[in-house]
Amino acid sequence: MAGVMQVSLAAFLLLPMAPAMHSDCIFKKEQAMCLEKIQRANELMGFNDSSPGCPGMWDNITCWKPAHVGEMVLVSCPELFRIFNPDQDMGVVSRNCTEDGWSEPFPHYFDACGFDEYESETGDQDYYYLSVKALYTVGYSTSLVTLTTAMVILCRFRKLHCTRNFIHMNLFVSFMLRAISVFIKDWILYAEQDSNHCFVSTVECKAVMVFFHYCVVSNYFWLFIEGLYLFTLLVETFFPERRYFYWYTIIGWGTPTVCVTVWATLRLYFDDTGCWDMNDSTALWWVIKGPVVGSIMVNFVLFIGIIVILVQKLQSPDMGGNESSIYLRLARSTLLLIPLFGIHYTVFAFSPENVSKRERLVFELGLGSFQGFVVAVLYCFLNGEVQAEIKRKWRSWKVNRYFAVDFKHRHPSLASSGVNGGTQLSILSKSSSQIRMSGLPADNLAT
Repeated sequence: MAGVMQVSLAAFLLLPMAPAMHSDCIFKKEQAMCLEKIQRANELMGFNDSSPGCPGMWDNITCWKPAHVGEMVLVSCPELFRIFNPDQDMGVVSRNCTEDGWSEPFPHYFDACGFDEYESETGDQDYYYLSVKALYTVGYSTSLVTLTTAMVILCRFRKLHCTRNFIHMNLFVSFMLRAISVFIKDWILYAEQDSNHCFVSTVECKAVMVFFHYCVVSNYFWLFIEGLYLFTLLVETFFPERRYFYWYTIIGWGTPTVCVTVWATLRLYFDDTGCWDMNDSTALWWVIKGPVVGSIMVNFVLFIGIIVILVQKLQSPDMGGNESSIYLRLARSTLLLIPLFGIHYTVFAFSPENVSKRERLVFELGLGSFQGFVVAVLYCFLNGEVQAEIKRKWRSWKVNRYFAVDFKHRHPSLASSGVNGGTQLSILSKSSSQIRMSGLPADNLAT
């Protein structure tokens, strides 16, 4: 169970509050508490290894205190079973202390606590969480490669440097950081195929969690910046883009810094337990979750406002086209905006944490890991401006290469000298431009 429940910790990648503790960690904690109780009971009762009776024990499910021969011990079903079977009445299990030791539990855990249902459910969950982990690993890997390529393209071509693309580039970086932080977190916290992560409490793992939260919150805020910029672009005719971009940068990277710093400080002083990957305090968790949910909701309002503006513009007489073409354009614009604004996050933004956990995992963690890939494809690779610039550079490279090879074959003496192809091409272009300029007066006179 421990090896696969490691995968269930991937559920923590969802920004809504993670459960207080996972099942394998609950068992580990209960075992540690049981051993302490047994030690205290032995001291109070004067039990030792040679004493008659039944020593206290942990049977991998619940704790049994030391008992004298002939004594019956009653224990309630573990609280964990109540979590997995909330509708089932939890019973009581008993053991008799005999001269031969502890008797078998009665009634059995299967009957009293629904242990067989728990076992089957965890078996299904093991396969499910492994599938989700494989899905988000492929998704984040694909997004990281695609976003890196898109960043190289936008940085390489100077004609693509504008406020709109700068905002896209910051969004791409936030997606890349989010993917990297996910891989680092899995590597640092859950690399071991056991439950040691339950008791990890080092500065290293806490720093990883702080970095992870910062990357996730920054990603949400740059999605918000994309929506805010587009809405401002449609509403205001003239506005200073460069000055706005300065404030966009502060909001996109500065606000998450403040939120995560406040959360880390409060966590350090009031809830410094474990590796900070569990959230026992709901109030502290809302320091991070509150701004994120707020940005999602504001982005949704901006999304509705932009759709209204698009409807008005598409229905204006100047646009032309029939009704079907108008709705087609509107549908295409809407579909393009959904991944850019992160509208799909509103589906589970306010739903309770224990509702539709499996659907939430697949929707936000599995499919959400491909959001960076979709955004890079839509706003870089399928962008007409980017495609035109790449084609122009490709044609220029082919022409330069053709003239360089042709010049080398026609003038081997120059090619063998220290003059390179770029210098030869510049000489040719200058001479050809001079010839065209000298020919202009004659042409003008002729006309």
